[in-house]
Amino acid sequence: MQRSAVWMAVVAAGCVLALASSAEAQGGSIQGVITTRARSLPPIRVTFDQKVCGAELPDQAILVTPGGRLANAVVTLMGVKAAAPPREVSVMNDGCAFVPRVQVVGSNGTLKTSSKDPVLHTTVVQQADGRQLFNLAVPIPGIEIAKPLGAAGVLRVGCSTHQWMRGWIVVTDEMSAVTGVDGTFTLTDVPPGTYELRIWHEALRAAPVKVTVAAGKPTQVTIEMK
Repeated sequence: MQRSAVWMAVVAAGCVLALASSAEAQGGSIQGVITTRARSLPPIRVTFDQKVCGAELPDQAILVTPGGRLANAVVTLMGVKAAAPPREVSVMNDGCAFVPRVQVVGSNGTLKTSSKDPVLHTTVVQQADGRQLFNLAVPIPGIEIAKPLGAAGVLRVGCSTHQWMRGWIVVTDEMSAVTGVDGTFTLTDVPPGTYELRIWHEALRAAPVKVTVAAGKPTQVTIEMK
């Protein structure tokens, strides 16, 4: 009986150690909301191609819910590489707007551009310093063109035909997420530790935020942009 009791105690201790080790190896998550006191912008008046574009379009540079939650902000966990960063993104010319407006892709990824509109569009991609990577004519619906994007950085997407059209591509291999229309984002499988979150938005700014992630647990964070 004594040997049996000892053996059971050893097995129990081993199970506890295994569970502890598993918890340490298990990643946590960051669940957040980006807020702002700014308000959504008035619509853009369209002066030509109204049959396709309409008389006015929403100005998506700042999209905020009535409760003050901000869409299209990019949240990046500094120093943590994404397990599988996306290597390809697509931009659709749809109703004289780029869809989606903001997205993330890994370094040396590819952009595919296409159109649903029966008017001439162009896809002009520029780096932050204004250097142009490429300028593609997208003359007819259904055409699809692919181009490489290069190393890390924030890229602006524009259309030389319709000056109001804007899009943004954040090129990074670090763990990142884009806030949805409700201003929320989630980063999963984050190794336990203390990190810095950096937030990018095309029109608003926020200071970096420190976060601590525990194994197997969600960390809640609310960040205000101004």
